[in-house]
Amino acid sequence: MTKRMISLALATGLIAVSACSQNDQSASARQGTEAVKQAGDKTIAAGLDQKGRFLTLAKAAGLDATLAGPGPYTVFVADDAAFDKLPAGTVDGWLKPEARPELTRTISYQILPGTVLVEDIGKAIDAGDGKAQLATMGGGTLTATREGGNIVLTDSSGGKAIVAKGDETLANGVVHRVDAVLRPQSAT
Repeated sequence: MTKRMISLALATGLIAVSACSQNDQSASARQGTEAVKQAGDKTIAAGLDQKGRFLTLAKAAGLDATLAGPGPYTVFVADDAAFDKLPAGTVDGWLKPEARPELTRTISYQILPGTVLVEDIGKAIDAGDGKAQLATMGGGTLTATREGGNIVLTDSSGGKAIVAKGDETLANGVVHRVDAVLRPQSAT
C-alpha cells in the first residue's frame, strides 16, 4: 500500500469514527461528539453569517438545506475576505443559473462527511508521515499538512488555505474557518 492510500484510508477511518459506538471512539472524537451535543439546535446553516458570501453561495447551490440537515458534517468556511481574493467576477459568475453545477462542486468541495476535529486532522497528518488525504462530499480530495504549526489544506489545483480557527461545533457538525477558498479542479 502506498503512503497516499494509507493516508486516505486513515482519513476515511477518522471520518467514520464519529459513527462508532462511544467505547470505540478516540478521545478527540468523543470530545467532538460531546461538543456537538452541547451545541443545542443551532445547525451549521444557522451558525454561519447569514449575509456572508459562503452561505449566500451555499444557498445559490441549493446546499443550505444540507447544512441545516442532520449531518454530521465538517465544513471549511472561507471568510468574505478570502472570496475577495478570487479573480474578479468569479463570485458573481457563480450566481448565474448556468454556473450552478460549478458552484455546487465548489461548495461541496468544502464539506467532509462526519465530524472531523482539527486534532483528528493533525493525527492523520502524523500517521501519514506529514500528509493526510481528506475525501470531500464533492468527490474530491484535500491534502492536509502542517506548515509553521498551522494545519494547511491544499486543494486539487494547488491552492492553499490555513485553518485559522477550528472546531466551531454546532448541532449537525463542526466548522473550521479557513483563509482561502478551496477549489476543485476545473470540470473538463
